[in-house]
Amino acid sequence: MIETLTHNPTFAWGAARAVIDIGSNTVRLVIYGGPLRAPVVLLNEKVTAKLGKGVAEDGKLSGKAMTNVLAALARYKAIIDLAGVGSVDVVATAAVRDATNGAKFLDRVTALGFAPRLLSGVEEAETSATGVIGAFPDARGIVGDLGGGSLELVDVADGGTSHGVSMPLGSLRLSGLRVGGDRTFARKVGTMLAKADWAAEPGVTLYLVGGSMRAFARAVMVRMNWPLEDTHGFTLDAAKAAEMARLLSRRGQALKPIEGVSTSRLISIPDTAALIAVLLRQLAPGRIVFSSWGLREGLLFGALSPDDQAQDPLVAGVTDFVTQVGITAAEGDAAVRWMQNVVPMARTPLGRAAVLLCLASGRVEPNLRRETPRAWGLRKRWIGVETSGRAILAAALQSCVSRGGSIADLVLLAPATNLCEAQSLGLAARLCRRLTAGCVPLIERTSLRIQAGRLSLESTEPALIGDSALRDLRELAQQMGLEVA
Repeated sequence: MIETLTHNPTFAWGAARAVIDIGSNTVRLVIYGGPLRAPVVLLNEKVTAKLGKGVAEDGKLSGKAMTNVLAALARYKAIIDLAGVGSVDVVATAAVRDATNGAKFLDRVTALGFAPRLLSGVEEAETSATGVIGAFPDARGIVGDLGGGSLELVDVADGGTSHGVSMPLGSLRLSGLRVGGDRTFARKVGTMLAKADWAAEPGVTLYLVGGSMRAFARAVMVRMNWPLEDTHGFTLDAAKAAEMARLLSRRGQALKPIEGVSTSRLISIPDTAALIAVLLRQLAPGRIVFSSWGLREGLLFGALSPDDQAQDPLVAGVTDFVTQVGITAAEGDAAVRWMQNVVPMARTPLGRAAVLLCLASGRVEPNLRRETPRAWGLRKRWIGVETSGRAILAAALQSCVSRGGSIADLVLLAPATNLCEAQSLGLAARLCRRLTAGCVPLIERTSLRIQAGRLSLESTEPALIGDSALRDLRELAQQMGLEVA
């Protein structure tokens, strides 16, 4: 069991935000709730209609595909209207953009009561990149979004996007482009990049977006016996990524079923891997990072106020999560202040998130406490954190609920020094939680400090400090290589 917390059942659907993405491969409805900066998916439904298949064959949307999409949209309209969803955004991308009958199709969508927007290639690229910036606020490099009909590339830096291009390299087109062999395929991709006047600074990060990209990431995780399942934030250095792309690009291979990857996505992995291999050679990034946030989340993030955009998404998401068991932001602030001079990591957004989760771990049912909090770090979908951050959250939570324990499986994911500090944070949070119950007035009556190489715990109310607190203090001191004052 990953989590025992559930979202408030009295959630107001009128405050929900819906996005309908009419793509080249699927038409999807996603309804979001929760905090603006870290939205929670309330409904995610798709129909694989393959609008782009007909466009690739004769330049038109096929009648069958349009019928399937319109039927799905009629259901989506009923859901939205009956639930009273307050905000709806409908966008169409490459297939409708490139089809000779795309305008007539949009007229039929409008007749259903929607107000669809047809995004240009540049708008599609920049909106997807905005989603990546929303997920990774410090993103700097290139965003590559692979859809059914097109591949978008755009530069990201300092919270902005530039130089967006769209090329006809969607997943539904790749198989045909590879018919002449991989050398010919590489030349075609190179020619498209040159025609688009698109080049990259070597060594930057390449952020990969799209269902086919995530399917490739899952296949890599399985091959590497990776301890995580969520592809969001999964990171590979360029050499390893190139090795895995070459391995998985072999045509004719029968890939074993992968949990969470549909049959159609599984079949697309070799072609996606071939494209990634070419992009790695042409763009020469230093590493690749997979993002579950793209076009749809870019629409949401782009509509936020500057103040909302400036919030840290990990802290926003964790704060919303822990409020469901009565942990408040004020309690998290107090606990951070209490330990930050002893464990500097607590001052960072990642450390603050870890502290909040550690406080919440004390509210988990005892029978689930040894497993559930650690799984929050490793398996729950958090935004604004990469692979190493997940490992740090897990190490802190494991120490908080089980007094240390092995972190051998986490060393693969994050530097050992960072994991050790995370263990110290978890033990400090354990001490704070058990000493004060996370109650702000109690936290403020105590202090944790290091003086002359000794760790001390003090209180204006000495009766607060009992034997259990002293045991926790000694364990924290031992973890940090200190003596107890």
